[in-house]
Amino acid sequence: MAKTRLAIIGLGMAAAPHAKSLRDLSDRVEVAAAFSPSADRRQAFAQTYGFPTCDDAETIFADASIGAMLLLTPPNTHLELVRRAASAGKHILLEKPLETSLERAEALVAAADQAGVKLGIVLQHRFRPVSRALAGIMNDGRLGAMVSASARLSNWRPQSYYDQSGRGTKARDGGGVLLTQAIHTLDLLISLAGLPVEVTAYATTSPVHRMETEDLAMGAIRFGNGAIGTVSATTTAYPGLPDAIDIIGTEGMARLHGTELSAQFHDGTELSATDEAAGGAGADPMAFSHHHHRAVIADFLDAIESDRSPLVTGREALKVHRLIEAILRSSETGQRQVV
Repeated sequence: MAKTRLAIIGLGMAAAPHAKSLRDLSDRVEVAAAFSPSADRRQAFAQTYGFPTCDDAETIFADASIGAMLLLTPPNTHLELVRRAASAGKHILLEKPLETSLERAEALVAAADQAGVKLGIVLQHRFRPVSRALAGIMNDGRLGAMVSASARLSNWRPQSYYDQSGRGTKARDGGGVLLTQAIHTLDLLISLAGLPVEVTAYATTSPVHRMETEDLAMGAIRFGNGAIGTVSATTTAYPGLPDAIDIIGTEGMARLHGTELSAQFHDGTELSATDEAAGGAGADPMAFSHHHHRAVIADFLDAIESDRSPLVTGREALKVHRLIEAILRSSETGQRQVV
């Protein structure tokens, strides 16, 4: 089978795990070009990874031999780039979040749907082996009926992180900890437990940071079957702790804590699993293995080759955007919100 020719737009901080993954998958994918408006970034990227670069994004959109695009640009650029790529008939793998607002995210997904191209979203926590093991436990019904599901993200980011231009602003990023960091953990919770139907929440900018958007958010959630839980997210938790998901059922409990999964069942049996590839909770947001990004890209290539949907489609990713929107709306209004 011929290799998929893929182009990259965006060569900032997020490019490293993707580039390493693409090198690992070189038997399946050919990087045809990589673009950044910064000549320095293009040069550094080419020297580090050996991939060709170009100095004009228009050459990528116009090249009919390029069948797929990897978009790693800031959130406020996503809608226009997806529209351009979709109209050119190119499949798209998009770094999270979808966009800066739910309305723009919905327009982005609609553009890909109308063009008939595949749209995969980089929400790599679903690809962790421990995440898949927990999904297997739940799908097999070993926990029984769900009575509670909760998620916690306790990251640390120094002020220097938010001092970078555009970081944590509504105009560029669309939000703070929820849309930038916690989106991964909340998406994983939704993939396991379903989308909550109601939320009551608070979100604030703490005295720890000088920034426009929230660095601390907490809420209570309710699911359609009556199960309840909590969500919390922050970048104020020095020096940073592993993210966690707890699910309690009528027949047992499971906890996903960073790289470790543990489950205990009422029949006396237990299960545990470990994944060595994790990190990024502390001051260095890129301190993690690229293995899960490689799994995302491999799934995207499988989807193209097999003509199926990626594991995390744009429409699937809209669910976590709806939850985040409801958390922020509840905080602003002081009222319970329907998700």
